[in-house]
Amino acid sequence: MKSLDEAIPADDGLKWFNLLYLMVTQEVRDNPPQSGFQDLPWVNRLDVLFANLYFTAISDFLRGSPIASSWQALFEARQRAGIDRIQFALAGMNAHINHDLSLALLQIDAEVNMGFNPSTPEHNDYEQVNGLLETVLPQALQFLATGILGQIAQDTGKIGRLLAIWNVRVARDLAWDFAEHVRGLTGLSLAIALRSQDQLTGTIGRILLVPIQ
Repeated sequence: MKSLDEAIPADDGLKWFNLLYLMVTQEVRDNPPQSGFQDLPWVNRLDVLFANLYFTAISDFLRGSPIASSWQALFEARQRAGIDRIQFALAGMNAHINHDLSLALLQIDAEVNMGFNPSTPEHNDYEQVNGLLETVLPQALQFLATGILGQIAQDTGKIGRLLAIWNVRVARDLAWDFAEHVRGLTGLSLAIALRSQDQLTGTIGRILLVPIQ
């Protein structure tokens, strides 16, 4: 993420999601829950699987390979004028959480067969991260809007309006529930469920990227 931040120019909307992701990841790493995580190896592994889906989306886009509708919503608007940095950032969060997170959860479930019972230590750790993100995300968006050296300050009043449309805890809880729902599906049923989820996420992303007056 640091390398991408250095390589992507400021007029590319992807830069602002990447920077938000970097800031949030660093904050969660540096300020874990006071009680700690119950299954830290699981948390770390999920984090790696999750991030790799983001890097894969970028790689596929650069190679001209098909990408998910959820990511296409952001990539097709990267150079579009009139869109604030915080909108690009949240559109990326939407794609990464509403689409990628359930896939990462399914991947780690395939590795450790954890299941999706809400009484597990893993789910408790997952919820702990939700709380951290709820605290960190508004602060990070405030920084994107006003605190970047060399960038013109943007309207911070839009942060609350956008977060009313897209809530990080709700999105992460839905990702967990969706992964649990499709865990036992195979074949055409699984493909239809994943495609429908991706298309809905892409629609939300495009809504988030409509210029706000």
